[in-house]
Amino acid sequence: MTSIVFMGTPQFSAPILESLIQTGYQVLAVVTQPDRPVGRKRVMTPSPVKKVALAHDLPVLQPEKLSGSPEAQKIIALAPDLIITAAFGQFLPQKILAAPKVAALNVHASLLPKYRGGAPIQYALLNGEAKTGVTIMKMVMKMDAGAILRQQAVPILADDDNGTLFAKLSQVGEKLLLETLPDFLAGKIQPQVQDEQQVTFAPTIKPGQEQLTLTLTAREMDCKIRALRPQPGAYVKMAGRRTKIWRATPSAETTTLAAGQVAVITKHRLGIAAGDQKILYLEELQPAGKAKMTTTAFLNGQGQGIKKGQQLIEN
Repeated sequence: MTSIVFMGTPQFSAPILESLIQTGYQVLAVVTQPDRPVGRKRVMTPSPVKKVALAHDLPVLQPEKLSGSPEAQKIIALAPDLIITAAFGQFLPQKILAAPKVAALNVHASLLPKYRGGAPIQYALLNGEAKTGVTIMKMVMKMDAGAILRQQAVPILADDDNGTLFAKLSQVGEKLLLETLPDFLAGKIQPQVQDEQQVTFAPTIKPGQEQLTLTLTAREMDCKIRALRPQPGAYVKMAGRRTKIWRATPSAETTTLAAGQVAVITKHRLGIAAGDQKILYLEELQPAGKAKMTTTAFLNGQGQGIKKGQQLIEN
């Protein structure tokens, strides 16, 4: 029986761990991020991966920082056949990478060498990619730079957002890993070195990147809204206050109005001029301190009095 130390944290990783357990791999321990406060009441909450581990009575290690920790020594002492990571959220030191008898493998949510880093799904959406996918790769000290074992592409649909792609790629990653492991362990896969000329990066999204600036085209605004949905949400400044835009529809309609001005206003529709002078129709908004609402509800409430040509969105 192949022994594994599994390392992962978010919901993306949880089905992958579950499938390894159900398929009969011997999971010696599960390593995940420490419990974090969640929600308005800041309730300490275990990660989705920890919940799976506890449901199967597996040992759980939760180092705040893996390097030099007692938990790292426990992993090394376990000497598993494989270490498998999936969105763990920390770099693995060389001593950990060298601990398994066979290899340390990673399930990464992009078609490497594109989008190395912690936010590959968001950046695929931000950049308007037609497809993304999952890569099973060997791990090395350099971030997401190891040799590729297998990949599977997934098309990005017009209504996909970070949430839907997250779920799709988790399912693909789960299946692809289970298909890859037997052939890899049997020596039937020739790992492919990544082309360093094709490398792009996907660093963690920072709060300053969440604003929809007026230089963006209508399509770029839509891409950003979907990349940041369901969390943390893209926002604009309306009358100096943050308003999150949860859904919008870019159109081919053009306008001579300046970016951020109201191009279309009816009882149920609100269209804003984008940076390319095309119109972005706002579908779902959330003014600061309010709940999410449809455009109709917004125009019947806080948005009363908005007129065509008004500078509604500011930089």
